[in-house]
Amino acid sequence: MTVIAKSDDGAGWSLHLWQRALAQVAAHASARGAHLARTVVLVPYAQLMPWGQRLWGQQFPQGFAPRFETTRNWARQLQGFEPSADDFAGDAARDTLTARALLDRVGQGALREMLATPLQEAAAQLAPAVAAVPPAQRATWGDEARKLLATADEGSSLHYEALVARLALEWVLASRHATDVLFEPGVREAVDALVVLEGSQFDALPQALLAHWGERGACIVLPSLLEDASAPPQWALHAATDAEDEAHRAAACVLSHIRHGRVPVALAATDRALIRRVLAHLDSSGVLVRDESGWILSTTRAASRVMAALQAAAWNASSNEVLDWLKHTPALTPGEINRLELWLRKGVLQHWSAASAQDLSAQPHLARTVATVETWRDALRAARPLAQWLPALRAVLEQAGQWQGLQADPAGMRVLAALRLQDGQQAELQSWGDSAGRRMTLAEFTRWVKDVLEAGRYVASQAADAPVVVLPLPQLLGRPFAAAVLPGCDEKRLQAAPEPTGDWSQAQREAWGLPTRQSLEAAQRAAWAYALRTPVVDVLWRTGDEGGEPLLASALVLALQLQGDAAQGADARPPRNVQAAPTLRPLPVGQALPVQQLSSTAYSDLRHCPYRFFAQRQLGLREADELDAEVDKRDFGNWLHAVLQRFHEDLRDQPTDDASERSARMDVAAEAVTREQRLQEGDFLPFAAGWAQLRDGYLHWLAGHEQQGAMFRQAEVKAKQPLGDLELIGTIDRIDGVSSTGEPTVLVIDYKTESDSVTRQRIQSGAEDTQLPFYAALLHHDTLRAAYVNVGERGETQLHEQDEVVHLRDVLIEGIQHDMARIAAGAPLPALGEGSVCEFCAVRGLCRKDYWADAEQALLAPETP
Repeated sequence: MTVIAKSDDGAGWSLHLWQRALAQVAAHASARGAHLARTVVLVPYAQLMPWGQRLWGQQFPQGFAPRFETTRNWARQLQGFEPSADDFAGDAARDTLTARALLDRVGQGALREMLATPLQEAAAQLAPAVAAVPPAQRATWGDEARKLLATADEGSSLHYEALVARLALEWVLASRHATDVLFEPGVREAVDALVVLEGSQFDALPQALLAHWGERGACIVLPSLLEDASAPPQWALHAATDAEDEAHRAAACVLSHIRHGRVPVALAATDRALIRRVLAHLDSSGVLVRDESGWILSTTRAASRVMAALQAAAWNASSNEVLDWLKHTPALTPGEINRLELWLRKGVLQHWSAASAQDLSAQPHLARTVATVETWRDALRAARPLAQWLPALRAVLEQAGQWQGLQADPAGMRVLAALRLQDGQQAELQSWGDSAGRRMTLAEFTRWVKDVLEAGRYVASQAADAPVVVLPLPQLLGRPFAAAVLPGCDEKRLQAAPEPTGDWSQAQREAWGLPTRQSLEAAQRAAWAYALRTPVVDVLWRTGDEGGEPLLASALVLALQLQGDAAQGADARPPRNVQAAPTLRPLPVGQALPVQQLSSTAYSDLRHCPYRFFAQRQLGLREADELDAEVDKRDFGNWLHAVLQRFHEDLRDQPTDDASERSARMDVAAEAVTREQRLQEGDFLPFAAGWAQLRDGYLHWLAGHEQQGAMFRQAEVKAKQPLGDLELIGTIDRIDGVSSTGEPTVLVIDYKTESDSVTRQRIQSGAEDTQLPFYAALLHHDTLRAAYVNVGERGETQLHEQDEVVHLRDVLIEGIQHDMARIAAGAPLPALGEGSVCEFCAVRGLCRKDYWADAEQALLAPETP
């Protein structure tokens, strides 16, 4: 139970509300001659039950006390409810299967997976309205309700919506409901008087029970009993910049109230994602919090681990999904998992099926790990009924070492209970009828597990006397809070007129007692008005969302501002003095890390940014390869290099001038490389769409190139060239021999798939572009040519030759020798990158460029190698 507010002003107005309500309860019981022990008081929500019992004992210490109940709790005490096989049970684990079975029976089995969730949701929306109708009148009510349903005509645009609505109505009408016991004659005879304490939200069932009890029933509207407080409440408005700022300021408001003795503090759960951030800040300050609203079960760590096991078992599971699961399996050692991950990333094995098919005979430790994983995955592949799926899933969790961890975690126990994985729970499936006996594929079982976890909630057990209570806004009613903090009061998260759920028409809502926009608006405004009666209230909202979208305050907040009674809230966060510590440009020295091999890319790094050369080439740092990265321009370039190599080697060995034959051979090469690189059709689709145009454009250029005397010699040539103590290394895309007369001249070619204007700029930059001169330095020829071949995706292939490549090669060699000598002599390697060099740099987080001091504070950069 929430502790009573330490401040008399904070508790007084709420306790006065209870005193007037309980006095009316006593007066009604006395007027009807009802024995208090045979009087039932229905409260709006369960948290008010202990408050009613406690305050009755204080107000009427002598004699008997009435029973304070909710409708659900009262029905549970009267009779344990056991639904029939096809009843709507209000349990997602059961109802999701029943929905699929009902769709099968009406001939919609082909659309079962698409319609099952809407059917279950529609039934859940109708169930409270049907349960509020006495069972004896339900048939007549159903006849009238059917008249408001649209006809599910075949071919109509709303055919499936109408079908779902009709099926949902028939489902809940044919079902028994847990609260039906409250309408039985014996219950009415056992209760002398029934009093309903109505809150801000309308509930049809208590009103139906009042009608059932007749004159012995009474309704007390709690908000109508409110009186003006002795002192006006204090309202403070806080406009935050973003979600993190809002969470930080909300936590600061809570801490300020605690410091000033204004406890308990109500923290309204308007936005659960925001509340999670606020609770993180409070937890770091050591504040006890009781969270009454809880978390959706699927958001807990335990639920994510169960889902990870099922997703990893799918036939099309990615390597990342399998790794995500394995990293939480104690049965495998960290060393085994790290070895597996390194192998997967090194081979860029995006799909686990491709990884498991690899020959690992030369790596026995890795082979054992993959075999173990495949054994677990195989156990979850075959289709089977739910009664067999549950023990199979439990067995895999036990073998993977996860079962013990789930049992030791309170949230894990809730997950196991919701999924019926605990001992003895599977016997319950026998009462679920045929719906639980249908064979389910792994995908269907995974969807069932997902639905169950998303429907469940987890409320952690916490201290009853916690100074902070997290609860929904309407549940502040009747609770003696000294202060309230209301975050998330922007136009999206606190709407004055919330949109009602479901696709029901206004006429259907009014006739069946479903929530309407008008009723939801009235309830929202009533809850807001009650929250503002708390002695001290902090209202917070953000002015911008994560995507940069500007946000206004809620209409309720804007109305509060127009009243002119709210003050601008002061930032309660204590200021901190932070000593300025500007970051200077790093100036490492690579003297102790001599360079023995140098590639064109490595030397380009040195020219663009010496620090990047130091980090990546001398220290050997590199980014981990992404397994689930989409096929990008670089992947396309690598693929094209391999295709052209295969095509030209085949053309060299079996020459042909026939254009159609060449086109066919190029297609064959493309298909072969695609298979070798294990590229999926969907992954490569954006580039495959333009393949025909690229192929034809390249073959057209090749024909003209050959007419000028060019002949293909080699592709992907790995070359080395000593240069003093240094060795130049590289892979040349292609080497041609060009001759119109006499001895052929070597032509070094490098393929480019970039924009043609970028390639032209490379040629015009002269000595600034080192790639072609570097490749020329790898060969022994004193007379050679070098060119870029830009293979355009739009069918335009062009050759851009560097006419001064021999001269540029000599200049490059001289520059390499000078730079390597400077590094060996201890010259610093500062971070000098600019523009696009830094934009996509893998070591930007190491050089800390974004945090450098101003230029005048930084050390003067010494001479660069």
